[in-house]
Amino acid sequence: MHSEPVASRSADPRDSRDTRESRNGTPHLDAVSLAIIEQLQQDGRRPYAAIGKAVGLSEAAVRQRVQKLLDQGVMQIVAVTDPLTVGFRRQAMVGVTVEGDVESVADALSSMGECEYVVMTAGSFDLMVEIVCEDDDHLLEVINKRIRAVPGVRSTESFVYLKLKKQTYMWGTR
Repeated sequence: MHSEPVASRSADPRDSRDTRESRNGTPHLDAVSLAIIEQLQQDGRRPYAAIGKAVGLSEAAVRQRVQKLLDQGVMQIVAVTDPLTVGFRRQAMVGVTVEGDVESVADALSSMGECEYVVMTAGSFDLMVEIVCEDDDHLLEVINKRIRAVPGVRSTESFVYLKLKKQTYMWGTR
């Protein structure tokens, strides 16, 4: 009698439910994975043992889940700086209207170091681009000489940041 090998299961059944793919191919996150993400959003340097205690898993299980979340592109663990404290005095959101292929323009803008955030949108603009620059002269150079020079860019509208009131990275867990 021939039988197929049985897949071994983890000692903790919660370990196997962490981040299966949903029908549309995106990871489905269970409550424990969301709790781990929330712990890391509060403090990206929080030890795995402390996270494990908070979510009810062992340190090893937390380490495995975090690695899987990183591998799947669900999250990143990065140091977030305040641009003002590292010499970047000007931030702006730029709305970009495109003629032709929006993706090629988005790719070109994404390759510019000053463009920290590039998103394709529906509405008045085809793209919204967040720019971080050293000063107003640098911002002018980026918009006028570089962004507007990208083939397909029809127009831009700039929204200069006067003061940042709120910036969080807590989406996805609440």
